[in-house]
Amino acid sequence: MARRLAMGVDWQGNFDRKRILERVKIADEVGVDTVFVAEAWGRDCFTLLTLLAEHTRRIRLATGIVNVYSRTPAALAQHFATLDELSEGRMVAGFGTSGANVIEHFHGVRFEPSLTRMRETIEVFNAYLRHEPVKYDGKLFKLERGFTLRFEPVRRHIPVVLATLNPKALELTASHADGWLPVMIPLDRIAGEFGALRDKVAAAGRDPQAFDFFAPGGVTVATGEARSRAEMAAAGTTAFYIGRMGVYYARQLERFGFHDEVARVKEAWKNGAAAAAAAVPAEMRSRLGCVGDVAECRERLAREAEAGVSVHRVAVATDDNREYERVLAALVG
Repeated sequence: MARRLAMGVDWQGNFDRKRILERVKIADEVGVDTVFVAEAWGRDCFTLLTLLAEHTRRIRLATGIVNVYSRTPAALAQHFATLDELSEGRMVAGFGTSGANVIEHFHGVRFEPSLTRMRETIEVFNAYLRHEPVKYDGKLFKLERGFTLRFEPVRRHIPVVLATLNPKALELTASHADGWLPVMIPLDRIAGEFGALRDKVAAAGRDPQAFDFFAPGGVTVATGEARSRAEMAAAGTTAFYIGRMGVYYARQLERFGFHDEVARVKEAWKNGAAAAAAAVPAEMRSRLGCVGDVAECRERLAREAEAGVSVHRVAVATDDNREYERVLAALVG
């Protein structure tokens, strides 16, 4: 059986549109399930997703993630319904809250209450997609006139997947989402964390078999010098989340027993990003993700599947498109 794989596109920093399109078209042809386009405080994600919709045929197109503060639920419904029409029903709405620094100091919007904002955004978003007159009496959103989208959505429901961490947010994920985008869960703890959420989904009266569990870490196929660069990039990402993305990610890692490692990385940040990345130990990196050759990465994907992962995150560190296609095909199975 073919594995369901997801790839990510981060179009912050240097941007090579031609290369991105080539890579996603290859992924589309070999059977990759989903491509996620990131959005932070650089380029927006929806413009690139429009290009990808025009140049692909089968792969699902997802935001990975878009925050629920900088656009209203109605604006999000417009974006996704329009792109769902352009892509002939291939959109996935990846939502999250981002963090207080980004929301308040980039967007200039008050961050709290984040859980209420997420829940009401999803409920209003879904109502617009159902193409019904929307009247909503929430704590944050008061909609009284019964507006509907002025075109018929291709689908009356676009899958919603949530990037959530804390217990209350996980309850919301179980009751309101179609999938979970977790992060920084060690391989040996995935089965327990996924099992707990699966129970919450069932308790909410929903079918856990219809719920997508995305891998909390990625596998990167890389050899030689590319492997060393990929390992250092993974360490840099972990260090950044620990020391520069608020307290939630550090607390998550501490909950999984990485107290000493988190403390060392935070201390190392006093000497800069390179020192912080160097402070992330290899054992920690290997529990959170995998960098290796095709055989090593396929073994990791098998272990993820045994733990309950339904969609795996993958990357391939090569500039050769033919090699990229060969490796992706091998990972898909």
